[in-house]
Amino acid sequence: MKVLYERCCGVDVHKKSITACTITPEGKEIRTFGTVTDELLEFVNWLKEKGVTHVAMESTSVYWKPLYNLLELEQIETLVVNAQHIKAVPGRKTDMKDAEWIANLLRHGLLKGSYIPDRAQRELRELVRYRRSLIEERARELNRIQKVLEGANIKLSSVVSDINGASARKMIRALIEGKNDPTVIAQLAKGKLKQKVEELQRALRGVIGPHQRMMLAEQWRHVEYLDEAIARLDQEIEERTRPFEEALELLDTIPGVGRQSAEQILAEIGTDMSRFASASHLASWAGMAPGNYESAGKRLSSRTRKGNKKLRACLVECARAAARKKDTYLSAKYHRIAARRGANRASMAVGRTILEIIYYLLTRKEPYKELGADYWDRQREAKIVRQTVKKLEGLGYEVKVEKVGA
Repeated sequence: MKVLYERCCGVDVHKKSITACTITPEGKEIRTFGTVTDELLEFVNWLKEKGVTHVAMESTSVYWKPLYNLLELEQIETLVVNAQHIKAVPGRKTDMKDAEWIANLLRHGLLKGSYIPDRAQRELRELVRYRRSLIEERARELNRIQKVLEGANIKLSSVVSDINGASARKMIRALIEGKNDPTVIAQLAKGKLKQKVEELQRALRGVIGPHQRMMLAEQWRHVEYLDEAIARLDQEIEERTRPFEEALELLDTIPGVGRQSAEQILAEIGTDMSRFASASHLASWAGMAPGNYESAGKRLSSRTRKGNKKLRACLVECARAAARKKDTYLSAKYHRIAARRGANRASMAVGRTILEIIYYLLTRKEPYKELGADYWDRQREAKIVRQTVKKLEGLGYEVKVEKVGA
């Protein structure tokens, strides 16, 4: 095989150590280093002494990140490769053999690096993912509050749609402060909830013990802390996404995609679509495309491949939100597929469609154009007319079809 890179290095990465194999015209050398910063700097200096121009390593958990950051600063071409793509020959498994195998594959150009965004986007991605984790933790804490309220026979959630709403928050604080009169607490209702004062009085009549008030107080402090942390993250993310304001506005035109969802999607895929060969390639990278597994002429499992889990979860959420929008193309597509294949498959299909729409919006710099809920019917107009006429004729009717306004 033709040698593409004369001076290269393969790295087998672990939590406490890395094993590196350099292959140069002077020969092959294998060394092991620790993973603290001083030892990694020693590794980088060793590569510079060897004149190494290309490095490849497995994408092992998060242990590749410190090494990648240092190599990026030295402007050494670095590939982070899916471990499934570089499995060594069975029966010869050691760290040194792994490093040598990676170096040999890299040397002959047989490795394809994973998509690693630039440092600014990686930092934005970490912030957005952490914000999502805090939002999920807040939802879990609110569920715990709901559980304590149910244990005290207070049915607040049976009347209000969201116990994190303005009125519900005031009522929960009143309960924590020791107020027991449901008539007084119900008067804290605001807006449309004032119409349900009598229901609130009945729902708020319960028996709260001292330990339940203490639990509610601790849980509520946690919720307030999470609210403040999320607000700080929102501010930081807003500052970092100012250069992408135009792209965020384009994504916001898609039904089901809100501001936070748009920020998360851009943090995961970036704004430069040239790195993806097509919209289908982007969908496959994100794990939103069906699997392709055929053997002996039989089509077997079509489960989606593993991809970007955070992006995938966000797109599914957007798909479910789009399904609740009336008279839209995405909503019609969701309900059309859900009727045949179920809600989960419909969410995946619409999520993929949203991602492909995003690809074209960012490529063409154009806002989303609504096709309408009757798009599929318009595409199949002749067939629908023909089938309907045939059914009526089968029932004994004589049908004359004439298009209005034709």
